[in-house]
Amino acid sequence: MARLADYFVLVGFDHDKRGSGDGQGRIIQRFPEKEWEDNPFPEGIQLFCQPGGWQLVLERKSPNFLVAVLTDINSERHYCACFTFWEAVESLQPQQNHANVTDEEDSKFIQAPQLFAPKSLVLVSQLDHTEVFRNCLGLIYTIYIDCLDFPLETVIGNLLTCIVPITGGSQRTISLGAGDRQVIQTPINDALPVTGCSVALFLKQLGINNVLDLFCAALTEHKILFLSSSYQRLTEACRALLSLMFPLKYSFTYIPILPAQLIEVLCSPTPFIIGIHSSFRADMQDLLDVIVADLDGGTVVIPECIHISVLPEPYLIQTQTALCMVLDPELEYADYAFPPSSMSASSMKFQDKEIRAVFLHLFAQLFQGYRWSLQIIRVHPEPVIRFHKVAFLAQRILLDDDFLIKVLDGMAFAGFISERGSPYRACDLFDELVANDIERIRSEEGNPQKVLKHIKEISEKLHRNENPYPAVAMHKIQKPTEGSHLRLQRSTFPQLDEGMVQWFIDQASAKLKNVPPAVKVEMKCIVPMGHPTAAIDRNGIVLANSARRLEVVRNCITYIFENKLLEAKKLLPAMLRALKGRAARQCLTQELNLHVLQNRAVLDHQQFDYVVRMMNCALQDCTPLDEHLVAATLLPLVTAFCRKLGSGVTQFAYSCVQEHLVWTNLQFWEAMFYNDVQNHIRALYLEMECDHLTETGSVNGEREQKSALGVAAEQLRLWPTYSKEKQQELIDKEESTVYSQAIHYGNRLTYLLLPLDTSKNRLLRSTAIGDMESVSNSFVTNSIAGSVAESYDTESGFEDAETSDVANSVVRFINRFVDKVCTESGVSSDHLKALHANLPDIVQMHIETLDAVHRESKRLPPIQKPKLLRPSLLIGEDLVMEGLRVFLEPDGREESMGGSVGGPSILPAEGAIFLTTYRIIFKGVPTETLAGEQTVIRSFPVASFTKDKKISPHLRAEQEPQDRLQLRSSTFQLMKIAFDEEVGSEMVELFRKHIHKLRYPQYVHSSFAFTVGQSVKQVMEPKQKEKNPSLRTMSKNIMKNAKKTIGRQYVTRKKFTPPTLDQRGIPAHGDNLDQISVSDEMEQSALTLSSTIRSSDKSTMSHMIERACCRDYQRLGLGTLSNSLTRSKNEPFRITTVNRMYGVCRSYPSLLIIPQTIQDSTMQRISRCYRQNRFPVVCWKNSRSKSVLLRSAGLHGKSVVGFFKSQNAPTAGPSQTDSTSLEQEKYLQAVINSMPHYADTGGRNTLSGFTSAHMHSSGKWGSIRGSGRLSAYSLNADVGIRLAGKETLSLQANGGPSDSHYFRQQRVGLYIIGDKSQLKGAKQDPLQQWEVVPIEIFDVRQVKNSFKKLMKACVPSSACTESNTSYYHSLEESDWLSQLHKLLQVSVLVVELLDNGSSVLISLEDGWDVTTQVVSLVQLLSDQHYRTLEGFRLLIEKEWLSFGHRFSHRGAQTMASQSSGFTPVFLQFLDCVHQIHLQFPMEFEFSQYYLKFLAYHYVSNRFRTFLLDSDHERIELGLMYEEKGEKKSQHIYKSVWDYIDRLSKKTPIFFNYLYAPEDGEVLRPYGNISNLKVWDYYTHETLSEGPPYDWELVYGRREQVDDGERMDTMAPQTHRKIVWPCYDNQNKTEPDAISKLLEEMQVLECELGQVPGKWKETWDKIKTTQRTESMQEGKHLSSSSLLISSSLSHHRRSQCVYLHEAAVGSTLNLSLDTDSSTTSTPSSGIMGRKSTSTLYSQFQTSESEHRSYEGILYKRGALLKAWKSRWFVLDKTKHQLRYYDSKSDVDMKGIVDLAEVESVTLGTVAMGAPKNIEEKAFFDLKTTKRVYNFCAQDCQSAQQWIDKIQSCLSDA
Repeated sequence: MARLADYFVLVGFDHDKRGSGDGQGRIIQRFPEKEWEDNPFPEGIQLFCQPGGWQLVLERKSPNFLVAVLTDINSERHYCACFTFWEAVESLQPQQNHANVTDEEDSKFIQAPQLFAPKSLVLVSQLDHTEVFRNCLGLIYTIYIDCLDFPLETVIGNLLTCIVPITGGSQRTISLGAGDRQVIQTPINDALPVTGCSVALFLKQLGINNVLDLFCAALTEHKILFLSSSYQRLTEACRALLSLMFPLKYSFTYIPILPAQLIEVLCSPTPFIIGIHSSFRADMQDLLDVIVADLDGGTVVIPECIHISVLPEPYLIQTQTALCMVLDPELEYADYAFPPSSMSASSMKFQDKEIRAVFLHLFAQLFQGYRWSLQIIRVHPEPVIRFHKVAFLAQRILLDDDFLIKVLDGMAFAGFISERGSPYRACDLFDELVANDIERIRSEEGNPQKVLKHIKEISEKLHRNENPYPAVAMHKIQKPTEGSHLRLQRSTFPQLDEGMVQWFIDQASAKLKNVPPAVKVEMKCIVPMGHPTAAIDRNGIVLANSARRLEVVRNCITYIFENKLLEAKKLLPAMLRALKGRAARQCLTQELNLHVLQNRAVLDHQQFDYVVRMMNCALQDCTPLDEHLVAATLLPLVTAFCRKLGSGVTQFAYSCVQEHLVWTNLQFWEAMFYNDVQNHIRALYLEMECDHLTETGSVNGEREQKSALGVAAEQLRLWPTYSKEKQQELIDKEESTVYSQAIHYGNRLTYLLLPLDTSKNRLLRSTAIGDMESVSNSFVTNSIAGSVAESYDTESGFEDAETSDVANSVVRFINRFVDKVCTESGVSSDHLKALHANLPDIVQMHIETLDAVHRESKRLPPIQKPKLLRPSLLIGEDLVMEGLRVFLEPDGREESMGGSVGGPSILPAEGAIFLTTYRIIFKGVPTETLAGEQTVIRSFPVASFTKDKKISPHLRAEQEPQDRLQLRSSTFQLMKIAFDEEVGSEMVELFRKHIHKLRYPQYVHSSFAFTVGQSVKQVMEPKQKEKNPSLRTMSKNIMKNAKKTIGRQYVTRKKFTPPTLDQRGIPAHGDNLDQISVSDEMEQSALTLSSTIRSSDKSTMSHMIERACCRDYQRLGLGTLSNSLTRSKNEPFRITTVNRMYGVCRSYPSLLIIPQTIQDSTMQRISRCYRQNRFPVVCWKNSRSKSVLLRSAGLHGKSVVGFFKSQNAPTAGPSQTDSTSLEQEKYLQAVINSMPHYADTGGRNTLSGFTSAHMHSSGKWGSIRGSGRLSAYSLNADVGIRLAGKETLSLQANGGPSDSHYFRQQRVGLYIIGDKSQLKGAKQDPLQQWEVVPIEIFDVRQVKNSFKKLMKACVPSSACTESNTSYYHSLEESDWLSQLHKLLQVSVLVVELLDNGSSVLISLEDGWDVTTQVVSLVQLLSDQHYRTLEGFRLLIEKEWLSFGHRFSHRGAQTMASQSSGFTPVFLQFLDCVHQIHLQFPMEFEFSQYYLKFLAYHYVSNRFRTFLLDSDHERIELGLMYEEKGEKKSQHIYKSVWDYIDRLSKKTPIFFNYLYAPEDGEVLRPYGNISNLKVWDYYTHETLSEGPPYDWELVYGRREQVDDGERMDTMAPQTHRKIVWPCYDNQNKTEPDAISKLLEEMQVLECELGQVPGKWKETWDKIKTTQRTESMQEGKHLSSSSLLISSSLSHHRRSQCVYLHEAAVGSTLNLSLDTDSSTTSTPSSGIMGRKSTSTLYSQFQTSESEHRSYEGILYKRGALLKAWKSRWFVLDKTKHQLRYYDSKSDVDMKGIVDLAEVESVTLGTVAMGAPKNIEEKAFFDLKTTKRVYNFCAQDCQSAQQWIDKIQSCLSDA
């Protein structure tokens, strides 16, 4: 029984607080005034009476009614029924008697309008009887409005003293003493919600799918907001949603009607169900995490950031179908020709119950078998129940279902377990349904009619619960007359007599005191368990091979325990793969249990290793819930399987499976503990029953089948019958059982948490076990745990320094666990204190045991670990650190894992990581057994190392290594290594320190290129101070002495007086001494020092002449060095030595090309205007159009205006700036005048005199497929517009430039391309004869960032799982191809300008990055000489090395440049060359492999070529003029070019067989991003041999393997080759046809005993023969011939046959050119001179010595010019001249390749030569690289040497 109403409240408008805004309400009267003790009055009720706010209105409104719900601090809900009506407001004007009498009549005309204020009658109750409340409040209002003769005090007193039943299904008639009568119907079971028609109305408003979305959102704890213009509809909708959740109860914020003043509640972070009036929609803030349901519009809006977990299938579709059948039964028969006539929807009341039945049916399916997952922890004195979520999900096979997991983790389900977990309580409809109807529900699945029938049966029970009896009694309620609220009321609602109302309440209370309290009779019973849920595959799919997998698991375990280890090893890989499935993991634990006898299973070492490996594999690669299940079944096994290590020392399996996070999960240990406690509690009471039973065995059988909950229910039923002594005895037994289990689990936790090596707290630190606070999913009241645990300190005797850290962490964790479970289980405080006191001793004892186990385990031989394989090293490469055992783990490149490309899993691999002075090398074998015989090698140079970082652990089948590193290299390589447990952390840190020390040496001469061959100690600890003068020191001294000799004319600044106009073209006489005349006719052999150069400078100048720049300038016709003192006036350019000592610009070469008319002193002043003093110089000349290409740095900011200063601009007077600008102008005019067609014209130069032949380009666009097109450009566009725009090139559909608006008709003689940001705002002077073109180009920072993103895209550290991290998405974000596109675009346009007669000056940034890229690409595209091997080398030496690209700074080669980071400017250039090579494969002599080789070794620091930033730095270090032939070993090369030359003579690895150039071909590649390809250098790798760019390691290793295979004659021979992706070098395994034929020819020559021929000779002979046969036949060869004449048309040349890519990365085109230029390699720098290198191009290494002639000669050194005696050997077979220290010396000091010899002539006596030697005893040997000076003992010996050498040359 309960009060119908607790409080009656009269709430009205508060006129005292009326302001400009909304008004407020106030409580006028409240009955009773004194609060009930059991139900205090809720505060803030006046807000809910008017949710929209208290406002005065102009017209009276009709009364309204609503029910608000308030929740108090105890989570009790109060239903506030509000009846609101409006009263007229009394006039607020002052009283008339206080006013002037004369104003009475005037006041009648200014009277304020009539206002009406709301007033509310409120009932507060704990019962939800909406209609009863509506009638009662309506009756009170009727009495008031119609002035009925009934005292309101009596009615209200009767209302507050009315007592009604709560449940039982009875009816109660009540009357308030006003002639009324009402019948209150109570439900049979108050646990079931009473809904009336609210649920049916809810579905009608929103629809099925929207309601299901809201249902799932409420269960998964999302925020839900209802909108409606009706307050009562909001209440009904909220009530309906809560009733659909039955049997779960909503426990979060529930406000069906939210007042407008509390709208900020919507920003609450907790879930809620709230209703608000739709008029406040605009006032709401943007709610990004709230689901909004509009009841009036029938819509549900779910924000994008919210993901609602939906019902799992098939429950979702079944629920939707059932709701459709309930709401629209005619839908099923809508298509019938003769539909049934009786089908119609039920009434709203019955439909309401049918909808609820559908959801009750759904919950029965979701929660079926839940009682079998309940764990009974304590039975007495109160039952303590816990739900085992993991076990429940495993039974249902729903471990991966997101919806059910969230529901089980929610607060509603926690309350469900707390309320319904008890095994002995009152039952309701849901209990019967989930226990008894599950079998029926399963059988009805798929049959809608049976499902609908079942739903109707459930709905009838729900309807009967609300309406158990027919409504026999008649309601009688007075209602106000119609329109009564509009009548003019005489008075407001009367003031009630409080005393009379209180008297009624007191009288009723006195009567109730004499009545005995009503006791609610609870019909308790044993809750039925239902049938246990069998593991059913919800999809009904059974894998066909699952049985086979389980058979593999069983067989492998059987072989292990039968000691058939070889058979077990074969099956182990398949078993480990099978263990990824749940069934196989379960089978594993079952099979292992069979081999455990008496809780112990002793194994030998190999068996133990296999068992541990299988356990680890079962625990990895699974979801956390799966891991809990597997760990639960393995927990008894890890303490059972063991092996003997020694006398009294046993190692258990738990010490080898500790690396998994499940052991540090508090929820897992709680579940295991409670499960064991339940088993022991059940056994305790079953044993008690057994002592008192004497029944038959069948009874005993039934007793054994009883569940723990069944036993607990029986005990709870008998509990009242026990005596107090018996009850206390049971309590003590249960408490002791729990206590004993707590001790047992304290030991178990110790086993699994203490690592084997207790000195390394690896596990505890990595998982933060010492600070981890796991959240338990227990549904009992959480205890205040940890108080005792935190009090643990060193007083317990735990003070060992080595183990205190790990021991304290473990003890703290176990203490928290013990506190948690013991407090929940009701363990006494004494027992809890005893546990805490004993735990430290338990841990300490186990640590002592583990120390012995660890000590003995170290003595065991590593059975499972393979032997470490030592890598092959280069000559001079030494190990810095011996191999550290590691695992090489897979990264984001799926090729190594098999994946979509197929093949076995090469990675992970087990081996060792080696650090040498040159490389970081991994060498090992795959852990995959099927690939275990292969060798895995992954390496990269230490100098290319860019970043290392520690990465988080990743569980694996083997024991988890302790440290993991990720090493990344700029050679597009990545190593993810996991160190073995035998490698200590200190070794890992030492490894990292050594890497950084080698990567960033303090000085560049400490890098590998300089230290090769030195000891490791010398490399790692370089001397800080050199005691003896070295080559570097002497080079510095030479520089200092030379500078002193020069004088100060280049460093002293003088005021410059501008010359007159007549003097501008005449050079000053004073500069003639330092200038060298120019001659295009001079041969290189005639170059000698000028007699005008001082003697002190001659040694330096002699080396300048030998530089590549000078040879290339002579080839281009830009000048030579001669003895003439006069300069030919018709030569426009000259070589200047103004920078010979690098006094003007340190980053420029010593010899530069400038206009003939410009004086050296002028250049010094001009240089100050440019960044880094890099003034404009000529670097290339177009031989046809005579235009020149110049390069410089960008101008200083203050010097930019000089470019735009008009000649006629008025000036105040001469100044430094004006003179400099004038000199710049003079310089540029001299460049323009150098072009013949510009020099003769004045004013604005045009191209009117240009011939039509010059109007068309002679090159071709695109690739070989499009070579038939000739692109002609009209010269009528503005180049400035083209280059300065955001998109510098607009293209046709075919990719070429558009024909229109390319050049303007009147062009200028010089275009200056500069930075747009620098030239911003400047205006062009129309009188100047040059044009400045500002362009937007990327800077080095963008290149650096782009390269980082490119590396991550091509070599990702992990497999991409999201679309925004895919390969193509990452490649696009890197912008690498966009930068290539810009470079090619600008380069092609510069080529066009040069080809059409305009000179171009590239003046970008500092002149050494983008400028170098563009200048080099322009020359490569325009000049076919640079597309040969020799020419490309010359291009790099000239434009990149001599002109000072900062290789050291951009490559971060030293510690000083470490902070700048790696910026691959040169790599970007090589990529552009690669793109051009792909489009024009027949125009390049070198192969793609050649480009990759340079890309690899320019960062490898193996050679000295790409070290340092300028020639000046190289001279200071002694690198420029070192003796090329004097090497420490013939296998150690200082220059990459020497290495390439020697290697090219041995193998065609750098040669492109497609090479068939066209004379004068100018290339114009397509630059669109769609035409660009990602370089395979970035993506391809070869795990079988490592990077293929150290030729000796890769191909030398192959020769050794081949020799080994030949010795094994008994091995079966097969021609079958298996090529694995990512592992094999496919190009080497399957070479192209020509390489294969050349190799076979060499093999045949060796078998015949002949000296193998040189490949180049063979190749040239074949081409010559082919050309001769073609000429004899007089016609072209057929396409079936091997070689095709190149005299075919462009169209025919495009019809090529492509063979497989060669080992050098080239494709084979069967179309070959017969031009004479291809019959020999143009290795010399002079055009037209046939090179002799084609005759002697083979360099072979052989152990036997071939000595044709030998003797003693004096040789002059290359740098210091000292004469030394050497023993020389002339070898005709190898075609070389070698020299040694003495005749007995076996290590040669140097070698002269006769293939490079050009002439042998008699020499002259030189300074420092041996005394008393005849003049004719001197002779000179001239090669393509240098001149060797020799001195024999006499003239006869010298002549013999000359004859012998000439004989060798003629024989060749």
